[in-house]
Amino acid sequence: MSDLARWCFRHRRIVLLAWILALVVTAAASRSAGSSFATKFQLPSTQSAQALNLLQKDFPAASGSSDQIVVATRSGTVTDPAVKAAVSKMLSQVASLPDVRAVNSPYAPSGRQQVSKDAKVAFATVVFDGQVGSNPKADVARVVSTAEAARGSNLQVALGGQDIEQLNSQAGSSSTIAGVIFALIVLGLAFGALFSAFLPIITALIAIGIGTSVTTLLSHVLSIADFATLLGVLIGLGVGVDYSLFILTRHRSALKAGRDVEAAAVEAINTSGRAVFFAGLTVCIALMGQFVLGLSFLYGLAISASVTVLLTMFASITLLPALLGFFGPKVLSRRERRRLAEQGPEVDHVSGLWNRWSTFIERRPTLPAVIALLAVVAIGLPIFTLRLGLDDASSDPPGSTTLAAYHLLAQGFGPGFNGPLLLVAQLPNPADKAAFVAVTRDVAGVPGVVSVAPAVTNPAGTVAIATVYPSTSPQAAKTTVLVDHLRSEVIPKAEAGSGLDVLVGGQTAIQTDFAHVLASKLIYFVLAVVVLGFILLMAVFRSLVVPLVASVMNILSVGASLGILNAVFEWGWGHSLFRISSKVPVEVFLPVILLSILFGLSMDYEVFLVSRMREEWVAHRDASRAVTVGQSATGRVITAAATIMILVFASFALGNNVVIKQFGIGLAGAILVDAFIIRTVLVPSIMHLLGDANWWLPGWLDRLIPHLNVEGAERSSVSDADDEPVLVAP
Repeated sequence: MSDLARWCFRHRRIVLLAWILALVVTAAASRSAGSSFATKFQLPSTQSAQALNLLQKDFPAASGSSDQIVVATRSGTVTDPAVKAAVSKMLSQVASLPDVRAVNSPYAPSGRQQVSKDAKVAFATVVFDGQVGSNPKADVARVVSTAEAARGSNLQVALGGQDIEQLNSQAGSSSTIAGVIFALIVLGLAFGALFSAFLPIITALIAIGIGTSVTTLLSHVLSIADFATLLGVLIGLGVGVDYSLFILTRHRSALKAGRDVEAAAVEAINTSGRAVFFAGLTVCIALMGQFVLGLSFLYGLAISASVTVLLTMFASITLLPALLGFFGPKVLSRRERRRLAEQGPEVDHVSGLWNRWSTFIERRPTLPAVIALLAVVAIGLPIFTLRLGLDDASSDPPGSTTLAAYHLLAQGFGPGFNGPLLLVAQLPNPADKAAFVAVTRDVAGVPGVVSVAPAVTNPAGTVAIATVYPSTSPQAAKTTVLVDHLRSEVIPKAEAGSGLDVLVGGQTAIQTDFAHVLASKLIYFVLAVVVLGFILLMAVFRSLVVPLVASVMNILSVGASLGILNAVFEWGWGHSLFRISSKVPVEVFLPVILLSILFGLSMDYEVFLVSRMREEWVAHRDASRAVTVGQSATGRVITAAATIMILVFASFALGNNVVIKQFGIGLAGAILVDAFIIRTVLVPSIMHLLGDANWWLPGWLDRLIPHLNVEGAERSSVSDADDEPVLVAP
């Protein structure tokens, strides 16, 4: 690390130019190539996937993605001659557009069920050539603009469906700006130096800019969800500022201790830079661990997020030392520089609030530990009613055409029309169609089903389909129950003896299957991440107890985060504060990505905190002193870094995208609990209670596991151990 830091410092112009060139080139390439984001669920072992495969093979006309054009009148009905003429003309124009396979008009003989009973609302179904997410966005946008051009003083037009939803703007510029401003405020208060406040921001933004462009380019070769770039900004801004802060803190302390600028930068990278490198890699390892789940939807998200994390980590250990060379001693405030010139080098000794707090924890560890544990458990209690699922258009941004279409369909036909199910069956012989129709009649009589459209067969008569309209919305728990009920009881009983195998498919069923599959595998992913963290920390700290405590703390952090999410999004707490329009389940894939990110962030805090404790333990073999000194020396840095990340993540909760809202609130809540309760109170209290047992490791295991040094050379003297730089606010 020292050689890398020294080279970057001495060749700072080359390093800075290389990063700027990478930013410009990747931005130009992504702008030229455009994006091809798509949200795809591939679940080959599920009924919904089998139904889709059958349609693609034998009934391609019904296998394309299906969206809706919803029309409504403010006065009169949609069947009035003037309204009918305007809508029919518009639908004909849409039908002639590229990539539109068919438009099923509500005015066709087969479209009677597409007009509400009061004739105030109607919808047309637009069938695209490709599957959801594979249709060119330009062609989908042309459908939207063509349809909306028919709007008038009496005619409302809105569009819904998966392809239309992917056109919703995911821009997070306002959230990004807010996050940057919050970070600058905290950094300015912490350092009291303008350049120190801007350096972590500059480093993070350059890395994020490259990461965003690379993610856009990767969307052409990987299936990456459309919110991946905004998620990358969220993660990159949080961890990027965090990583730079740790390194910059060490650099400033070395300057105040009398080292020259180059030596201070080398020391910072060789010590805190190692921890940053370790933390960045662990985040990426945890993210890439999503591949073991076997769900292709997560692959693109894992790769794109890992790219951004790697870029922020490499920027912190290469670009930051180069920038430190440009700014020299100006990373210190004027008062600090003047004091250094007048009084000479100084060693930062911890005093004040953190010294008093760590001493209090040392003297009375039991009560703080109990209170902190109860607080974390209380925050996480809502997790026991946690419902994982996928949001529908009812949570789309206010003013969007998809939200308007959702409400119009719900008003005219009921919320279930926003997510119909599809019955699909292969017909070995023509007589089987009657048996299929009998199944649809039984399904139509099930509570929770509003209606079932007439069965339709392909031209060869070998495949039949029927559309089922539930009474509840796609994201409702009752819809999931209905899908399971149809598959497990109603359909098997109705098709018994007929030889048919009727499958329940459609987009809502695909989302339901995705939720089921991922939820069933979630526990294995959690165990894998926890075991990985345990092994890494055991190798770093040469202890069994420290990684065991850290693993339990990580689980508590994630539990608290999911508890907060469930209380906000499912229970409805704080909806007005966070501008949430309706209750939604916690996104089923969110715990996986959340755990991956939190794993690395909490690992960062754990390494920074416990490595200082271990230095003191190696020097004095006094367990109480080690914990107290370690907490005193690192508490201010950890809480300053956590405050920045909380504000950055919380700023994204104010945007329109419900998925990013959940990430923002979940990560902000988890960091708040982890840094201000677990690392500040619970971990040091428990370590005081455990005493010397914290550092116990059997000799045979010590010889077996490799040594990982993430904080540079271990110090072996009291004076060296006390020369630990900390963040000192002016």
